Amino acid sequence: MRTVVGRAHGWLTRSRSGLVGLALIIGAGAGLGAVVFRYLILGITDLVTGREDFSDAGRVASLHLPALGPWFLLLAPVVGGLLYGPLVYRFAPEARGHGVPEVMVAVARNGGRIPARVAAVKSLASALCIGTGGSVGREGPIVQIGSALGSSIGQWLRVPDHRLKLMVACGAAGGISATFNAPIAGVFFALEIILRAFSAEAFGVVVISSVTANVIARAIVGDDHIIALPAYSLGSAAELPLYALLGLLAAVAGWGFSRVLYLVEDLCDHVWRGPEWLRPAVGGLLLGGVLLALPQMYGVGYPVLEKGISGGYAIGFLLVLLVGKMLATSLTIGIGGSGGVFAPSLFVGGMLGTAFGFVAQGVFPGLGLSPGAFGLVGMAAVFAAASHAPIAAVLIVFELTGQYSIILPLMAAVALATGLSHLISCDTIYTLKLLRRGIDIDDDSRADGLLRALTVGQAMRPVPDSVTAETHVGDIAAGRGGVAPVRGPDGAYLGTVLTTEIDGGANDTPRTAADLAVRLPTVLAGDSLHDALRALGRHETTGLPVLAGPDGELVGWIDHRDVLGAYGRAVV
Repeated sequence: MRTVVGRAHGWLTRSRSGLVGLALIIGAGAGLGAVVFRYLILGITDLVTGREDFSDAGRVASLHLPALGPWFLLLAPVVGGLLYGPLVYRFAPEARGHGVPEVMVAVARNGGRIPARVAAVKSLASALCIGTGGSVGREGPIVQIGSALGSSIGQWLRVPDHRLKLMVACGAAGGISATFNAPIAGVFFALEIILRAFSAEAFGVVVISSVTANVIARAIVGDDHIIALPAYSLGSAAELPLYALLGLLAAVAGWGFSRVLYLVEDLCDHVWRGPEWLRPAVGGLLLGGVLLALPQMYGVGYPVLEKGISGGYAIGFLLVLLVGKMLATSLTIGIGGSGGVFAPSLFVGGMLGTAFGFVAQGVFPGLGLSPGAFGLVGMAAVFAAASHAPIAAVLIVFELTGQYSIILPLMAAVALATGLSHLISCDTIYTLKLLRRGIDIDDDSRADGLLRALTVGQAMRPVPDSVTAETHVGDIAAGRGGVAPVRGPDGAYLGTVLTTEIDGGANDTPRTAADLAVRLPTVLAGDSLHDALRALGRHETTGLPVLAGPDGELVGWIDHRDVLGAYGRAVV
């Protein structure tokens, strides 16, 4: 029985088909988690305000607390802070803030390990924060929730680190897909922002997880778009320079939003001197004041975004909403709130783009411009500028709105916004948070340089005890890594026997080493350790054989420990 369980575990955690099964499980879990998180937010918002979304209600009373009038807006964030502040402080400090940077550093530095408790604490804390007026989004929490789920499953199964990172990305993609009904964007969000790399294996499993999560969520909540807008189209090529100009403005707005966010957080850190668990409640008074002055900032604010892009507000008020959202989101995060910055980026971009569209319409009346089309493009462009994730930006706005007819100006503006924001700063709204903690996940230059300079020959160890092709499996004693190289009559390397494949071999029909030998990928003694690490990604437990040349003899063996040992000696 133990052998059967062991083989099943080995198949699930190490084979490619097993990885597909894990992606399906994580996708289903992320889909269900996104649905639960959605209803948590709706339920808490309704409990506090009497409405599922209060942002477009105006300066009115809560239906449950009519005696307070609009003044309940001053108290709601305080009550919410009193609830989620101690929860986050006591059980999961990682749940504070917008969540995505924590997932990024877990993948880049911690092998994809995220504590299991983060999913539960993040979902409840973010739902309380948003439901009581926090002006933040749902994407950061759901990315962290889905990623924590994938990581927890992987840690429970004891999967290798490289596969654990893929499971974290699967959870992130599934969360985005299920929350926003955006399966394609979920895939590229995970690849561009979480993994920060593309590979065929990663793409395949992340797609499976994203699709599974979307199917689960749509089966429960139905097929809907968060924003419903009239159809827009590109009137003529003469409009493209205007969209290009909007892309440049969006680059400045996206960069500015990230700077305002952390400037306000620095100010809150400088002013606050009390216990951290009380900070959200006390700071909630300031947030409540903003909500009292501008109730459109309550919660995520998709109805306000939709109304703004549809032409429901004048230019002046669009700019007020733009500045208000930057301030309200920054304040929510600064006081210790829990929520994402993706939706606020879309909001800022929508207001900026629509206001720009109205101005362009007045300056060029003969072009028949649609301000709402500029609003849609602005959404993607500001997010791309803030995150440096242009593919995800294009796809997520397209999937959120279903508007394909403006894809050309959308792509042009996003490309320019991303390019200019890169020139202004290499930091993103996500990596800047890590840099402030002294963590630079992009600064691997020294390590990368050493790994490229060192060779496999400098790190490899002697060949494990080898066997001949005729050796009976019962006589094989595997060395480190559970491997036994197999040599032919002339001493040539024929393959490797893995001990996991010879359980009970001595009592079965006689088999030889040649029967069980598998051809592991080989590395050359002259290869760099950088290249060797990439080859070792799928074979970290067994290690890999080292050949003297393309058709040369077996001269050594190498695994991750040998690479680390050589690197450590070089650093010293």
